Amino acid sequence: MKFTLSWLKDHLETDATLDEICERLTAIGLEVEDVDDRAAYKPFTIAKILTAEKHPEADRLKVLSVDAGDGKPVQIVCGAPNARAGLVGALARPGTYVPGIDVTLSVGKIRGVESHGMMCSEKELNISEDHNGIIDLPEDAPVGTSFASYIGLDDPVIEINLTPNRPDCTSIYGIARDLAASGLGKLKAPKAPSFAVEGETAQDVRIELDDARLCPGFAYRLVRGVKNGPSPKWMQQRLKSIGLRPISVLVDVTNYMTFDQGRPMHVFDADKVKGTLTVRRATQGEEILALDTRTYKLSPNTVVIADDNGVESIGGIMGGEHSGCDENTVNVLVESALWDPINIAKSGRSLGIITDARYRFERGVDPEYMIPGLDRTTQLIVEMCGGTAAASRVVGYKGHEKKLVSFPFSEVKRLTGLTVSNAEARAILTGLGFEVEGDGEVVTVAVPSWRPDVDGKADLVEEVMRIHGVDKIKPEPLPPTGSVNGRILTTLQIRTRTARRALASRGMLEAVTWSFIPEDQAKLFGGGSAALKLANPIAADMSDMRPSLLPGLLAAAQRNADRGFGDVAIFEVSGTYEGDTPEGQRRVAGGIRRGTASVAGSGRMWSNTAKGGGKPVDVYDAKADALAVLEACGLPMANVQIEQGGPDWYHPGRSGTIKMGPKVVLGHFGEFHPKTLSALDVSGALCGFEIYLDAMQEPKKKATRTKPALELSPFQMVKRDFAFVVDSKVEAGSLIKAASSADRKLITGVNVFDVFEGASLGEGKKSIAIEVLIQPVDKTLTDEDFDALTKKIVGNVEKTTGGALRA
Repeated sequence: MKFTLSWLKDHLETDATLDEICERLTAIGLEVEDVDDRAAYKPFTIAKILTAEKHPEADRLKVLSVDAGDGKPVQIVCGAPNARAGLVGALARPGTYVPGIDVTLSVGKIRGVESHGMMCSEKELNISEDHNGIIDLPEDAPVGTSFASYIGLDDPVIEINLTPNRPDCTSIYGIARDLAASGLGKLKAPKAPSFAVEGETAQDVRIELDDARLCPGFAYRLVRGVKNGPSPKWMQQRLKSIGLRPISVLVDVTNYMTFDQGRPMHVFDADKVKGTLTVRRATQGEEILALDTRTYKLSPNTVVIADDNGVESIGGIMGGEHSGCDENTVNVLVESALWDPINIAKSGRSLGIITDARYRFERGVDPEYMIPGLDRTTQLIVEMCGGTAAASRVVGYKGHEKKLVSFPFSEVKRLTGLTVSNAEARAILTGLGFEVEGDGEVVTVAVPSWRPDVDGKADLVEEVMRIHGVDKIKPEPLPPTGSVNGRILTTLQIRTRTARRALASRGMLEAVTWSFIPEDQAKLFGGGSAALKLANPIAADMSDMRPSLLPGLLAAAQRNADRGFGDVAIFEVSGTYEGDTPEGQRRVAGGIRRGTASVAGSGRMWSNTAKGGGKPVDVYDAKADALAVLEACGLPMANVQIEQGGPDWYHPGRSGTIKMGPKVVLGHFGEFHPKTLSALDVSGALCGFEIYLDAMQEPKKKATRTKPALELSPFQMVKRDFAFVVDSKVEAGSLIKAASSADRKLITGVNVFDVFEGASLGEGKKSIAIEVLIQPVDKTLTDEDFDALTKKIVGNVEKTTGGALRA
């Protein structure tokens, strides 16, 4: 939102300096983004041409002698047709930057004659498009003084950053109201519009909408006999200073009202309107050639103003070229309407149109200013274009009902910590346009029509706080929450960070992928339910919340492979979604490896084969990554169970499921099913895993954070090997579990070191060899002790797996 200092002072009576105004604006929540002090115009001075002689070498050039006010005439070569002795204009000396031609002047020779500057035209100074001659000022213009100051080009331009909840400050009058309420001057009461009214407005307007909220009101009037042309220079200058291009007085008046009063207006050429104007929904495929000379295809979601010719305007966004005003316009229909903010925002977004009108209507304009805004616009048109105004007509408007808020003054102290007297709080609210009724500690506050953002007492507290001064809130340290060593993060937060570090330490790179994936991918990975579909997806292929991290990671790996980086190991720790409730969101650590990107290293087999690298990744790489996450998160690995097989997107014979007990699933790992890779258009050696961090049980609370004393056994560990013949379907994990449970006090570990299948064992049989680690605790074990333990191990394995000790 831009405005000039003089424009602001049209509505605010103040002696404050530019710096004070900018500081106060930021203090009350209207953050100043930029201030242009118009320093570029300071070098230009008013000068008088003393003589104008014909150039000796050029018929169209003249050699001027110019008085710049310092008593030393300046020689300038000029080609302007109106250059003559006695003319007073704007002089630019060497070293001056001329904005209209983007040139910094220097002393130069033109056809052999030196020129020490130039006399400028209005176009060269970006004042207007007139370049038919140099600027011609009145004879009494003070020679030698600042040209910018003389014509008002030194007016600073202020730009503020508005938050979407402040539609009242999309007008310069609204900004002045806020500054006045803060004590920086006095708000000037606007004069009531005054103009003669003759006759009636014969044009009919109908509102034909299925939802009255789309157009709550439509006010309009006919103005006959206008003469359209350029707007006054003061208006052009103001519009240009805020970045708008003056077009004609009728258009410029509507733009002026948009910024001055925050009231977007529109004018139709009444002679081009055929039949009744109807406010309705557009029909599918209907088109309009808009004022920006672009054709837009409309949908029923867009509200339009149409007549017998078709669509004449996109309501609240942009008018149509057909009924637009030009230099031949004689009769105009001035429109001041109300539109639904949500519908305007959606329509503008779908059409890709950004206008100052849309900017204000989608935030909400003052409904009570609809008719006064029409009158004010009419007055400006009559004053600048002449003509006769007819009586106004209003359709559909039922008035505005003010919101009433019960406001305890004590809320200011409770919510902000500021001590503000009741009288000051009442004065602040009154200055902002709120009506305060009551004398006690609790008052009733009526919200003005231009503040749709204020709903409750917390909003009123915010108004009091920002005007009183946010800088007056004293900083206070937060109260202590516990001992220095007290835990701050939750268990899930700790495990999330730990998982990231564990995977990064294994050579994997962290990725961040979209939480939205295509519907077919969501169904492929167990999702795709209606509850997880996005109501307004940002793209057609981002329609569903992801049920797994793997689709995004696989796509990322393939993108890297397509660019020549085939050996990729990436991970992500983030959320997946099983439902639309908080319980349906899970915290997952997932990762994939592609090509030869194993822990041992990627590359050619012969380059690092001694380290075990260079081979395509497989299920065991994914298993190692998954177990590394569990171990880093502090789970007792002895209790972790691995079962063969996993979800459908994994290869059935090269995948596993990690459990803690029979019911708690901690995750899955494995190589991917060829059908899954084909559906995702992904290729190469790939394996992956997902660990559910939120499925891990909370660790048992300890009485103290002090680590227990290290206890080492004085007795030597003993290792015993066993080989059992079992059915080929028996998993090694069940055998390990059976052997470990023989004596949990003595047996500290069981490892598989060989698996053999052959004809000598019989059909459907295999041999699993295990190493049992035995750690005596209180005595050296005798042969009898070992024999008894061996019998327990063999007995447990035979009972649990049906296997037999291999001979």
